[in-house]
Formats: sequence, C-alpha cells, structure tokens
Amino acid sequence: MTIETLMKADSVSLSDYQKWTLSTAIYPDAGKGTLPELMYCALGLSGEAGEVANYVKKLQRDGDSAELRAAVAKELGDVMWYAARLASALGVDLQQTISENKAKLESRKARGAIGGSGDNR
Repeated sequence: MTIETLMKADSVSLSDYQKWTLSTAIYPDAGKGTLPELMYCALGLSGEAGEVANYVKKLQRDGDSAELRAAVAKELGDVMWYAARLASALGVDLQQTISENKAKLESRKARGAIGGSGDNR
C-alpha cells in the first residue's frame, strides 16, 4: 500500500503522516536532514505556533467563536506538519517521540512531579 493510499484513509498513523509530509516539502534540502533543513523546519514550527497563539489571543480579545476555533485548528495542522518535518530532519520517528514523551509524563504524574520546572524531575 502506498503512502498516498494510506493518507486517503480516515485514520492515519503519525508515522505514515510523517512519511507523507516529504511529498509536500518544497523547501531547500527537504529530506536531507541537513542543518539548513533543521533550521527551516524549526523556524516554520515557531511561526505556525505563533499563528496559533495569535488566534487564541483573538479568542480572548474578541470572544469565543466557532470561526476563530476553526482557525486555531487549521493552524494546528500546520504545526503538526512542521513538527513531522522537523522530526524527519532529525532522523527520529514522530510516533516514537510521542510515545517517549507520554511515558515521561506518566512517570512524572505517578511521582507527583508533573508540575514544576526542569527536564529531570
């Protein structure tokens, strides 16, 4: 089964989505894992996260609306695309990264260390 076929399904795994994103990556060094690719993806991720924050700001300022929530959701899709491309540029599987993050947070939760700061809690 091709990535294109998988992407037409209602439910797509993160790993399949991550692989598919390369087909829409048109920036220099796409798929090469170079420092310029890492920089491009990290800056794109930051920019899209900023757009999410801007729409949330508008929700707070202008009042809650389905239209603004839809705009936030649309930008979240762009955040996910850049996160997937960044993971690929780093040579890591996004599904594995999320699984490891879940395990880390579950451990903190079990130890009562979910709050606070610092990576090693």
